[in-house]
Amino acid sequence: MGKTLRFYFFFQALRMALYFTLGVAALAFLIDFIEFSNRTSGLPQYTVGYALLLSVLRVPFIIQIALPFIVLFSTATMLMALNRNYELVVARSIGVSAWQFLFPVTAAAFVVGVVTVTVVNPVGTSSYARATAVEGEWRARPSKSPLAQDYPWLRQAQSDGGSMLIGATSASPHNMTLFQAVFLDLDSEDAMRRRIDAAKAELGNKEWILSEVEIRESGKSLIKQDSMVIPTALDPAVIQEALIPPKLIPIFQLGKQIETAKSFGVSAYPFRMQYHSLLAMPLLFMAMALVAATVSLKFVRSGQSAGMILSGMGAGFMLYVVTAVTRSFGSAGMIPPIMAAWLPVVVATLFGVAYLLHREDG
Repeated sequence: MGKTLRFYFFFQALRMALYFTLGVAALAFLIDFIEFSNRTSGLPQYTVGYALLLSVLRVPFIIQIALPFIVLFSTATMLMALNRNYELVVARSIGVSAWQFLFPVTAAAFVVGVVTVTVVNPVGTSSYARATAVEGEWRARPSKSPLAQDYPWLRQAQSDGGSMLIGATSASPHNMTLFQAVFLDLDSEDAMRRRIDAAKAELGNKEWILSEVEIRESGKSLIKQDSMVIPTALDPAVIQEALIPPKLIPIFQLGKQIETAKSFGVSAYPFRMQYHSLLAMPLLFMAMALVAATVSLKFVRSGQSAGMILSGMGAGFMLYVVTAVTRSFGSAGMIPPIMAAWLPVVVATLFGVAYLLHREDG
C-alpha cells in the first residue's frame, strides 16, 4: 500500500475521532452545566457565567474518561463509511489486505492515546481540581452530618498521646485545602474528646488553618470561632494519598507521588495503578480499534449485520468493564498494579489479532 493511501486512512481515523470528541464534549458540557446549575443555583456566589466556566473546566476530564468509547465508535463508524463508499472494497480489489489498511487506523488510535496521556490528562486533572476547589469554596460551611457520608479519613498523632481523625467532603491538590472538613479529637484510648467542624482547612507550615469553626464537646454547648489552628506533622504527600483521589493527579506527578508514599510507608498501590493505567492507555485504544475492525470486516463481505455490530460494541464494553474490575483489584493491592493495567489490554489485543487472522487468512 502506498504512502498516500496510508496517510489517507490515518487522517480519516483521526478526523472521525476528532468529530466524535467534539460531539461528546458538547454533550458533556450541556449535561454538566445543567446538573451543576441544579445543585448550586441556590448558593449566593452562583452566576450563569461562573457555571459555564466551571463546566468548561470539567469537560477535559470527562473527555479522558470517555475516550476509549470514542475511539471504539469513531473507528467503527469510519470503517463502515469507507465500506459504504466502496473505498475499502476498491482497496482490497487491488491487493491491499486488511492488515495494511488497519495499520494506519490503529496507529491513529495510538496517537490519540499518547495525546490523551501527555496533554488531556494533565490539563483535565488540573482544570477539574480547580473547578472542584471553586465549588468547595462556594459550599464552604461546616457539614451538619459528616459521619453519615462516605468520607476518606486520615489519622495524625498528637503530642499528648492522642490522635486526630481528619475527613473532608472534597480536597484541592493545588494548595492542599480541605472543604467541609471534620477533625475528631481522640485521647490515648481512642475515646472522642471533641469534634471540630470547619468550612475550610488549609495546610500551612506544620499546621492546619481552619475557618468558620464549630467545636462540639460532650456536655458543653456549641462553640463557634472564625478561625482555629491545629498543629500537624503530616507530610503533604501522606495527606494527598489519603484524601485526594489518584485520578486527580497528573501523570507527570504520579512517579514522585509513588516514591514519596513509599518513603513514608504509605500504600502506593492506587497511585501505581493509576500510573500504569495511563501508560497502557495508548495500547488500550489500539485494542478498541481492533475490536471495531472486527465489525467492519464482516460488513464488507456479507452486508450490514446488526448482530455483528452489536457484538463488536459489546466486546468493547466488556473490555472496558474488565479493565475497570482489574483496576479495582490493582488499587487494592490484591494483584500487582502492572499486571492489572497491562494484562487486559494485551489479552484484548491478542484476541483482536487472532480474530482478524481467522477472518482474513482462515
